[in-house]
Amino acid sequence: MPIAALAQESSAEVPTILQQQDGTPSVYLPDFSYAGYDYGLSPLPQIDTAIDVADFGAIPDDGIDDSAALKAALAAAHAADGPIRVQLGAGRYQLTEILWIERSGIVLAGTGSGKGGTELFMPRPLNQVDDGGALDELREYLVRFDKRERQKNANLDVLFSEWSWSGGFIWTRVPGGRHATYLEEYDRPIETVAEIASGRMGERVIEVPEAAALSVGDVFQIHWHNRAGKDGPLVASLYGEDREDLPIGDRHWTLPDRPLVRQATRIEAIDGTRVTIADPLLHDIGAELPAYFAKWEHLTEVGIQDMALVFPENPDFGHHNEAGFNGIYFTGVHNGWISNLRIDNADSGVLTDDLSAVTIADVTTQGEHMAHYAVHIGNVHNVLVTGNEVRNPTVHTFSFNTQATRSVYHRSTGWEQPTLDQHAGSNHQNLYDQLKVHIRPDPARDGIAATYDLFRAGGAGYWRPGHGRFNTVWNLDVVVDGGTEPGEKVVILEDSGGPDARVIGLHGNRPLELDYTPTPYVELNGSRLLSTPSLYDWQLARRKP
Repeated sequence: MPIAALAQESSAEVPTILQQQDGTPSVYLPDFSYAGYDYGLSPLPQIDTAIDVADFGAIPDDGIDDSAALKAALAAAHAADGPIRVQLGAGRYQLTEILWIERSGIVLAGTGSGKGGTELFMPRPLNQVDDGGALDELREYLVRFDKRERQKNANLDVLFSEWSWSGGFIWTRVPGGRHATYLEEYDRPIETVAEIASGRMGERVIEVPEAAALSVGDVFQIHWHNRAGKDGPLVASLYGEDREDLPIGDRHWTLPDRPLVRQATRIEAIDGTRVTIADPLLHDIGAELPAYFAKWEHLTEVGIQDMALVFPENPDFGHHNEAGFNGIYFTGVHNGWISNLRIDNADSGVLTDDLSAVTIADVTTQGEHMAHYAVHIGNVHNVLVTGNEVRNPTVHTFSFNTQATRSVYHRSTGWEQPTLDQHAGSNHQNLYDQLKVHIRPDPARDGIAATYDLFRAGGAGYWRPGHGRFNTVWNLDVVVDGGTEPGEKVVILEDSGGPDARVIGLHGNRPLELDYTPTPYVELNGSRLLSTPSLYDWQLARRKP
């Protein structure tokens, strides 16, 4: 069949890989349906008890800075008992300080993200705001290791901005917690709760030598360390046995006292020494690949919803030189959510760190400003981003960043030369699911087909390759908006990927050729999937009672 015809097909066929889930590594597919609030099983909650910010002097549309009033309302919420909603009215509030959310059960809510809804307007960036020393460790790290953005043609040679991938005007954190780890001397002792004797990747029942320290409902992290060097069994589990031609960065073995993989999970049942956890294991556990339950300090039932975060039109100072027009920094949360937001002119709309079982739903980012990230997934587990509309230009549009695991971008659209960024850092078992991307390829010339670097990625060389095993692209719709004629082939590039990727149902309005290194498992490419348009939805439907 001609490629041109194949590119326009739809398929009601159930992909073979869904019919062969018998644990065989060659066709292994993670169960991604555990991503999201309450592991995908519950709707986002509604919190009835509310504090009105007007009672603390926050009045919209009066042109007066509302920072003190909004902080006072949040302080009252922190002092209250039980779940509570901090409610903003319709109209524009002005914010020039960070709003900290530092206890469980607080929801910051507006009346909507569109016309007649709530706007938070931030007229100046975070580099003009006091963060109370929250990013001092990062600043010290950048100076000590001379982390610089160097662009000779642009006469740019400056230290990275601490706001490039951190910080936000709305910032959740555990009091006294550490948002991310940079310098070893700041590492705190890990509190081991219980050793784990055995467990199998993809299963939820594990064996422990002693369960006395565990209780149903507890939320811990499972830690795997790589203490065996470059060729250790955890590196093999991350990247496969055949790694001869695969460059592995030394960060995978130079910090053995830090866990290389962390899986935050909940204890669901205990039967003697048999423990059932809320979601399947990322890796095997045994004598060669040991792991343990570790204490994890976190918030829970925290939400941000129903508002617009608006920044003024502002210049682009360049990659890693962002001033800090960042919306939300969501850190240290299990079972939380962000929903129904519009974010205008941001350097980064939503940044994440140290999360598990979080849903980020219906976030639209827009404006002419070049953003670093739209909605970013980094150092998290089981995070679901659904309904994300990225209408602004971005460096990294849909980003699985360092140490992100079994997280999902679902039913989302990138409109302005988007990228699917697999951002070197042992991110693995993540899913791009039923996404649509609008692209303008580099045109064909000198006998070379039109190309688009869709998977253009970032990340430091010491964290390469781009991703670990089983990252999956499912039913990706590539819409060519210009630059090629109908029927002209476009080559989709991924030259910084990782092993054992799965690419199922890549299709578009032009014939597509996939150039992905290392070679992935490929099926039904050229076809729009009708039988299983969303892998996440299909897996969740099979799991729900």
